[in-house]
Amino acid sequence: MPESKKPLAGLKILDFSTLLPGPYASMIMAEMGAEVLRVESPSRPDLVKGLTPQIEGVSAAYRQLNDKKDVCYLDLKQPEAAEQVKVLVKDYDIVLEQFRPGVMDRLGVGYEALRECKADLIYCSITGYGQSGPYRDRAGHDINYLALSGLADYSRRKGEAPVPQGMQVADLAGGSHQAVMAILTAVIQRQTQGIGQYIDISMTDAAFSLNGMAGAAALAGGEQPEAETGWLNGGTFYDYYETADGRYMAVGSLEPQFQQRLLEVLNLTHLAVDCADFSQEAQSRVKASIREVFLGETFSHWCTAFAQTDACVEPVLTFEEACRHQHLVERQVIKSGHYTQQMAPAFRFE
Repeated sequence: MPESKKPLAGLKILDFSTLLPGPYASMIMAEMGAEVLRVESPSRPDLVKGLTPQIEGVSAAYRQLNDKKDVCYLDLKQPEAAEQVKVLVKDYDIVLEQFRPGVMDRLGVGYEALRECKADLIYCSITGYGQSGPYRDRAGHDINYLALSGLADYSRRKGEAPVPQGMQVADLAGGSHQAVMAILTAVIQRQTQGIGQYIDISMTDAAFSLNGMAGAAALAGGEQPEAETGWLNGGTFYDYYETADGRYMAVGSLEPQFQQRLLEVLNLTHLAVDCADFSQEAQSRVKASIREVFLGETFSHWCTAFAQTDACVEPVLTFEEACRHQHLVERQVIKSGHYTQQMAPAFRFE
């Protein structure tokens, strides 16, 4: 789709953020057609730039996040910088920043200062703990936000330590995605009401909201979520199962029709009653039997066995294997960037 016809064509974003949450959010909006100007410090480079592998002097991750953006260099600590930003912001719709609370105000480019230059400005701040509360000035990373949200405690095996995630759940699902949703909602409000908006995104708040079903049940008087007690965290046969060669299969066959197909492929149809019984005793028996059967054959065997069976059972792929998977290839999840292959946006506009 031509850039001029993309949904956010004409929207202009001034992005002061670094690392992952803010740049990922502006990357999403750039992919949707927004014009993004990234403001970088000439003396304090974004740490993501230094990661490996390097491509033309910056990391592949930096390229992924910023290839569709323009960049300017401005030292916000210099006295004249605030006036330069105030002139610049008049041509922009949105400001995105990721400093600790109060930093942009001290630099003279906070929301109150900039909305004097542009009354309908949309200004979004992404921080670990939000603009208020006793933790507002506290440092943090993804693992800390997940820890405080309660998610890390019950997303683990019983009696074992929580496991660091392979991707940044709070940064992306909590910071980036929430910021994009809030910003675009504010854009609609400006179109209908003619007003700007200040948006306070706390990655810890957002991570807490991801408790979803388990949290809703607990707050309504149900059981508190604990490791391996829920439908989706290992308390049922919805789980990962090791194969004979040390690989894993993911079983999500919760609905009756999928349970039936799972048991048929595994030759465990005698467990149908237990499978549909979500008591701890019944599920323990089912899981033990499923575990034993999966351990009896190789990963390749089970991939073939479930390939043509609609049972919500899929192989746990490496990233390299995922890049070659027939469905993902057909969906074109990898695109050609300016310097190397990159992950394509997850949305499709016709």
